[in-house]
Amino acid sequence: MKPNIVAIIQGRMSSSRLPGKILADMAGQPMLQRVFVRTSRSASVSQTLFATTTDASDDPVAEYCAFSGIPFTRGSLYDVLDRYYQAAKSAKADVVVRITADCPVIDPELIDNCANTLLDDDYDFVCNRLPPPYHRTYPIGLDVEACTFKALEQAWKKAKEPQHREHVMPYFYEGVELTTVNRQLQTGTSPRGYNIALLHHTTDFGDYRWTVDTPEDLEFMRQVYSHFNGRDDFSWKEVLDLVHDNPELMKINAGVQHKTLKDIDKRAIKK
Repeated sequence: MKPNIVAIIQGRMSSSRLPGKILADMAGQPMLQRVFVRTSRSASVSQTLFATTTDASDDPVAEYCAFSGIPFTRGSLYDVLDRYYQAAKSAKADVVVRITADCPVIDPELIDNCANTLLDDDYDFVCNRLPPPYHRTYPIGLDVEACTFKALEQAWKKAKEPQHREHVMPYFYEGVELTTVNRQLQTGTSPRGYNIALLHHTTDFGDYRWTVDTPEDLEFMRQVYSHFNGRDDFSWKEVLDLVHDNPELMKINAGVQHKTLKDIDKRAIKK
């Protein structure tokens, strides 16, 4: 029987740096719609759903999803690991793919790469980026993480640290020592016993910033979509060609600092 691979897109209105960004207009459609459509094009994914929160600020997100026919769940505002677990459990997932709603050029081919590697080689967790000190080669904003439901359930039960609950999957890979298999693959077993695979691109584009956390990021992405006349079926390599042909585009958000695992939403810390 084919495994039930469920892509779960996390998003909320109360972003710390750019509130409301997931409903921001992007060539005539909200950003969350762009992310949902592109994620849904993955050939390996059985179903795609949007996981927002039960907070009143996310009522507009739930209303938009319901109106647009986007499957969605609502869960904890700050315990994102629990939000993922409950969504995956309700969808009867065998494999969970984590996508964030601030990545409007997420590429279905990269989702397939991670999901298929997980299944073909019996890993617990596969991704195409890890936070520092690990090196990334895909642009920021093409981030894909995939894990088995069994592993997610273990993390949900055992993870206690705030960064594990907010960032969902660090519990798997924290402290792993990776061995290079070839230019496109590193593997290792984490201290907690999870088999990990990190996928790379053959050319290093890890400094390119294609995510939306700030007004500068949003302006950059709006110009990308404008170039493609509002289409959402372009590949990440077409975006690569665009920014190489028009290097001034990358200057729009060149100074934005990327958040790290140490960046925890302080609103989640109980007084």
